[in-house]
Amino acid sequence: MSIAVYPGSFDPVTKGHLNIIARAAKSFDRLIVCVMVNSDKHPMFTLEERVEMLRRVTAGMDNVEVDYSDILLAEYARSRGAHVIVKGLRVISDFEREFQMAIINHKLNPELDTMFLTAEHQFMYLSSSIVKEMGRYQADLEDFLPEEIIPDFLARIHNTN
Repeated sequence: MSIAVYPGSFDPVTKGHLNIIARAAKSFDRLIVCVMVNSDKHPMFTLEERVEMLRRVTAGMDNVEVDYSDILLAEYARSRGAHVIVKGLRVISDFEREFQMAIINHKLNPELDTMFLTAEHQFMYLSSSIVKEMGRYQADLEDFLPEEIIPDFLARIHNTN
């Protein structure tokens, strides 16, 4: 069975993330979408909330599982029997950072490869940070966020202003 991990902070999950999930799920028997703990980030949503939102928006994808981890990605992949990390790329600066991480992950776990998927053109500009900024200014978010989580996002953004 081919198993891959798509890691990220998903704070919040965007339509760009969902596009990568749907495309990657076609290439593997199982795709584990893993909410990773990143000590450099200060998330808007708790770990549990991000996992729950991802489960809601991927509910119709039979071979997609949602999980979370606070250990190194290379170790997490090993513990789940995954041999591929899926990373989405939007711009060239994403590649530089992700390429370095791919080398480190392979060094830590030689069985692990990284597959890069480029964002489709309609999502190349999209990031969770941009969505948060647009939300603060009450922009229409239906082109950016899955409709299932827009109410959660709006409730949170209006409570933090």
